[in-house]
Amino acid sequence: MVVLDFFAWLVPLAPLIGAVVCFVMSIRGDRELAHLPAIAALSLSALACISLLVFYTPTETARLFDGYRFLQVGQYSIDISLRIDTLTLTLLTVVTCVSALVCIYSREYMLGDPGYARFFAVFCGFVFAMTMLVMASNLLLLYAFWEGVGTCSYLLIGFWFKKPSAAAAATKAFLVNRLADVAFFLGILALGYVVSQTSVAQESRVIGLFDFNLIFRAAEEISIKEPAMLYWIGLALIVGAIGKSAQFPLHVWLPDAMEGPTPVSALIHAATMVTAGVYLVARMAPLLIYVPDALILVAYLGGITSIIGAVIALFQDDLKRVLAYSTISQLGYLFMALGAGSIRDLIMLAVWAAMFHLVTHAFFKALLFLSAGSVMHAMGDVIDMREFSGLRKALPRTHWMFGIGALTLAGFPGLAAFFSKDSILSLLVDASHDGEFGTHFKTLAVIGFVTAFLTAIYTSRAYFRTFWGPEKFPEAAGHHPHDAGLAMFIPMCVLAIGSVTAGWILGMTGWLLHYIEFTPIPSMTADVEHHESLVVMAWSAAIAVIGIGIGYAWVLVAQTNKRSAAQPNWFVSFAKDRLMIDWLYHKLIVIPMELFSAVLAWFDDVIVDGLATFLGLLPAGVGNLLKNLQTGRVSSYASYTAIGIVALAVYLIAF
Repeated sequence: MVVLDFFAWLVPLAPLIGAVVCFVMSIRGDRELAHLPAIAALSLSALACISLLVFYTPTETARLFDGYRFLQVGQYSIDISLRIDTLTLTLLTVVTCVSALVCIYSREYMLGDPGYARFFAVFCGFVFAMTMLVMASNLLLLYAFWEGVGTCSYLLIGFWFKKPSAAAAATKAFLVNRLADVAFFLGILALGYVVSQTSVAQESRVIGLFDFNLIFRAAEEISIKEPAMLYWIGLALIVGAIGKSAQFPLHVWLPDAMEGPTPVSALIHAATMVTAGVYLVARMAPLLIYVPDALILVAYLGGITSIIGAVIALFQDDLKRVLAYSTISQLGYLFMALGAGSIRDLIMLAVWAAMFHLVTHAFFKALLFLSAGSVMHAMGDVIDMREFSGLRKALPRTHWMFGIGALTLAGFPGLAAFFSKDSILSLLVDASHDGEFGTHFKTLAVIGFVTAFLTAIYTSRAYFRTFWGPEKFPEAAGHHPHDAGLAMFIPMCVLAIGSVTAGWILGMTGWLLHYIEFTPIPSMTADVEHHESLVVMAWSAAIAVIGIGIGYAWVLVAQTNKRSAAQPNWFVSFAKDRLMIDWLYHKLIVIPMELFSAVLAWFDDVIVDGLATFLGLLPAGVGNLLKNLQTGRVSSYASYTAIGIVALAVYLIAF
């Protein structure tokens, strides 16, 4: 269908054109207008994606849109083509729509920055890479844009590169993700090899070794012939996913990414980069169902990450860091849900629950970050909650927006996260009844409920510390802080509407579950039913309300008992120091690597360079010795000749 082809290619090409135009404008000097092509391009991309939703008829077969053949060697090929199915469109809609809203918000937030045009150029480039990652028809193309997303995130996190902390944060994010990406790439190569050995591949005239369709058709045969290899391939893919989605122990880059502009935080931490790992595991579910032990590992890593993120968020004073650790924690929920796919009968529900919470999380977390950006904008770039309080009167618009986002994140009954988080908790409870893996999921279900309780506490604590209590502004804010303008306020309103209604529209109607059912997952039945547990819903509601009350009481006590707040106990200090995880990284990895690098540098400078210098000086030394023989005197040459003749005669006589 020509219409579908047009809209499918327009989704990634519009941001690419916007990036090129913004880059040209930055060179030409039209920097103050750079937001126009960026907003137009991303809005067009979002409209094209919505058009795909309207015109695409869900089927159990993915729709492919051919571009061109990038490489063919013998019977093997790599194609640049797009793949559309219901899983793709779910994430693609979130990426394009939230990115467009954040871009509109950035028009006012970034106004006056010297790198205004550069910001929008990289912003559009990031969205182009992310859309291509989601729509890629093969694993190698996905990996290429996986790296593209990583490069653009490096440029955005280090946008204010003259600031040492921003440059260090960008480098940290880049290096941590590269560690994970090495494993991911090795897994892709190994997967390509084992796929090439299957009968499915041998029957094809031209083999796209990394095509998802071929991989999924060959998955069962691989699990029979190469079970050990498939296990290690699954682990390698999972390492790539936990790096990009900031899961323990590779989560350490994400909190430092707060050094970038706040719209970057909303873009990276809500709808795009951090969801790539979740998407990878969901996309590869037809393969990973044959390695349930690897999916159990996914679930445990998600559980550990969720509880760690929640505990650290409890004691942070930086508002954006609270939200950053909250993101880490919420992503842990998504991985716990996907891990439930280790029980084959639950794989479809696992993908659905993860995608459901991914969608709602994009709404409320983007809303919270943009609201925090509005606070930061008004407070003169101060974001430490110890420096301000009682902002609800000075920033009424921001107060309402942050309040809606905070209630949603806390899981308040009736809001989006209440339904999506409850779907994950219900899934974990269902999985706990399994005969083989039930014990694992009993533990994970407890972790899920505890994390939900802590989430309600730290969210309400951040809200009440910021907007209630005595009115206090930092010096940098001046005497009359200003609230968000319309360019910042309107995107927040749209996200607030999504935070309130998405749970009802996508969850309670069952629409998203039935839509995700059309995602091709071989060997899985699409006839899936899911019934929310009233007991789980009641527990979730009680946990949210009690947690909000505790958060409010905590702030009230802290405001009346300043001495207690000023003298934290050892656990508070431990949590403020990120549970010493960064310290351990520094001691166990960074310092040994620095020492190893120093040894290599010495070897290079002394041994390698010394040998090279010696070899360079050797001809000169020999030349200096021989040049004394060239005197230009005939008598000297006659003497040398005579000596030579005598020496030759002696040799001949003697031997």
